[in-house]
Amino acid sequence: MPLHTRTLLEAKAMLAQGETTPTALTAACLARIAATEPVLNACITVLEETAMQRAAQLEAQGNPNNLPLWGIPVTVKDLLCTKDAPTTCASAMLAGFMAPYDAFVVERLREAGAVIVAKTNLDEFAMGSGTESSAHGPTCNPWDAQRVPGGSSGGSAAGLAAGQAFGSLGSDTGGSIRQPAALCGCVGFKPTYGYVSRYGAVAYASSFDQIGPMARTVADCATLFGVIAGYDGRDATSAQLPAPDVAPALATKSLQGKTFGVVKELWEGGLSDEVAAACQSAVEAAKAQGAKVVEISLPHLQYAVATYYVLASAEASTNLARFDGVRYGLRAQGEHDLVGMYTASRSQGFGEEVKRRILLGTHVLSSGYYDAYFQKAAKVRRLLLQDFQAALGQCDALIAPVSPVTAWKKGEHVNDPLTLYKMDMLTLGLNLAGLPGVSLPAGLGAASGLPVGVQLMGRAFDDIALLGMANALEMALPRLGVPTGIPA
Repeated sequence: MPLHTRTLLEAKAMLAQGETTPTALTAACLARIAATEPVLNACITVLEETAMQRAAQLEAQGNPNNLPLWGIPVTVKDLLCTKDAPTTCASAMLAGFMAPYDAFVVERLREAGAVIVAKTNLDEFAMGSGTESSAHGPTCNPWDAQRVPGGSSGGSAAGLAAGQAFGSLGSDTGGSIRQPAALCGCVGFKPTYGYVSRYGAVAYASSFDQIGPMARTVADCATLFGVIAGYDGRDATSAQLPAPDVAPALATKSLQGKTFGVVKELWEGGLSDEVAAACQSAVEAAKAQGAKVVEISLPHLQYAVATYYVLASAEASTNLARFDGVRYGLRAQGEHDLVGMYTASRSQGFGEEVKRRILLGTHVLSSGYYDAYFQKAAKVRRLLLQDFQAALGQCDALIAPVSPVTAWKKGEHVNDPLTLYKMDMLTLGLNLAGLPGVSLPAGLGAASGLPVGVQLMGRAFDDIALLGMANALEMALPRLGVPTGIPA
């Protein structure tokens, strides 16, 4: 069995037993990157030299302190600052930018003994659903290179499914971890907002963004979460909680005594037949594991898409105002006045999707429109949170599909952004509420043969219990096997 096909916990056990070494694991992942990148384009920066140096150093030192990720190769989304590699956010605006510090989660990975082998591709500034808006070109789905991997963390999901690393970090603003994980056939976890520090993550929408892990199994995801979670005084939104003990999640093997809520608004209309069938099979699997299933309603969910795009675009407009060619980012040449330089720099530095969201956000924040749009959306956000809280007062977790369709063909919706925005309805409600959610493979679509994902959603800061339920459900779901659209 090739090293790159192992799970994170299997690789960890092999290291502990002396069956492999950090340099062997790292070399295997780098070889896999070299073999699959011509097809996938999942990585923006491959850290071949520094990764091998790091692995050799860890190997020479040994693991006397029992570091949880000692010698394990991982990747990180290229909006997380790293002081030893460029952080571009897949944008021409930040081409070649070198951060002077590591993001909090990158610090935690290094402290845990991980080896960062690459920084992964994404939709520019994390704005998109297919990893097609990257200035570095689109990423392909490892199950079919003609299709998208989802987004915005598509590079992390595609590379992970292809065996480029044993785990990856992405960010989830409206489903950007869970949706690509579903479309690529891996596990993605969005923690409760505030459980993982956003320090060093280039912001899209600050009240929505949440960094989280992606891996091949729920247990692997939980292990990564245990490393990156915990309080950080440099992030004003960081919850004052210690790093969680993930052992209870890994030990959960049954859903006996648990109640799952089927959110009727997320199952009504819009789902393809194969997605509906695979996710219904996941519900039956939950019942077989001992769970009770009840129907739940989130009455304000119908307003979630509009609410999200008003609020997130407003925050994006504010966050990206700093990229003006003076303080940060690309500076256009040949302009002779300040306004011309600002205009040319932002026109050249940002792609179409980012400009679209900046324009929308600036509009809803403008005088005369703030009350009509932004303030009203903020009120609806509160109502939606109350809906989730009421639903989760009746059950232990909510269960729903992640995406209404399997991976679509590249370019299919590039000129129809509204269709892509509507596809986010199944995921973005959780970001509006700030609650945790985990996506796991439900099986392959009967018609397409492509991965389908199902998600569990839980109570605030009850992340370990949610991962435990996902761990138990995963045992009853089919294994997908090896992606068919890349070199073996």
